[in-house]
Amino acid sequence: MIVGCSVPTENSLDAELSALARTARRRLLRMHFERRIGHLGGNLSALDVMLTLHHRVMGPKDDFILSKGHSAGALYITLWTLGLLGDDELATFHADGTLLAGHPVPGWSERIPVATGSLGHGLPVALGMALARHLSGQPGHVYCLTSDGEWQEGSTWEALIFFAHRKLSNITVFVDLNGLQGFGSTRDVASMDDLGTRLQGFGLPVVHVDGHDHPAIAAAARANPGSLIVLHTVKGKGVSFMENRMEWHYLPLTSEQYAAALRELDDAANTDEGRRGPHVVTA
Repeated sequence: MIVGCSVPTENSLDAELSALARTARRRLLRMHFERRIGHLGGNLSALDVMLTLHHRVMGPKDDFILSKGHSAGALYITLWTLGLLGDDELATFHADGTLLAGHPVPGWSERIPVATGSLGHGLPVALGMALARHLSGQPGHVYCLTSDGEWQEGSTWEALIFFAHRKLSNITVFVDLNGLQGFGSTRDVASMDDLGTRLQGFGLPVVHVDGHDHPAIAAAARANPGSLIVLHTVKGKGVSFMENRMEWHYLPLTSEQYAAALRELDDAANTDEGRRGPHVVTA
């Protein structure tokens, strides 16, 4: 033991990530509010997995593909938490000539290797990247985040057939299963109410995880390479008037709603801190 040094524990790292997620949610709301941009519901459902992968799971040789491109805001905020984007750059979100477009575009950050936006092509591209690594013996893992709505796209199922055939172990596919898409629930639009069972029918491992539980996400990602991880999430997570409401696929925040959302996040943070009490790390 080295006297005077604190050794980070799993619990301390989990607490740090939880605190970071609260900060990230506030910053995500601010960015979207200031730019008067919607799509907050899906960003809030996907933020926790992006933070977990980038802060707790991924290494320098790994790639992340955001197939559900509408959640670009959550990706930019994740890069901000890593110190790879500054506030000045976040202020250009969705502006003319910006690098931070409504859907991720490549060429300016090594963390965004390909463009995604038209739902349904992120998974095929991610599988192609994983196959190229496999055939050439290159190190690294590919992580791909899809929406449940894009599993109504034929290209996604064709990619799943390829995944099942090749049984690639250097890719992990996540599904943000929040149950809502642009025109209603996934059940009402295309009867996709038991997606996990459908995926399992292709012979690949399927793991179900609470998509807002950072330790559970990290553990599942580390333990299940070459699998599909179904994240059970809440659209609009963290803001009660957004949660499980389809309209927040589109709506921007009003000033009153933005203030109310920040108060709610602050109240939740204070409650969590009070429940945990002071956190002490010992060597």
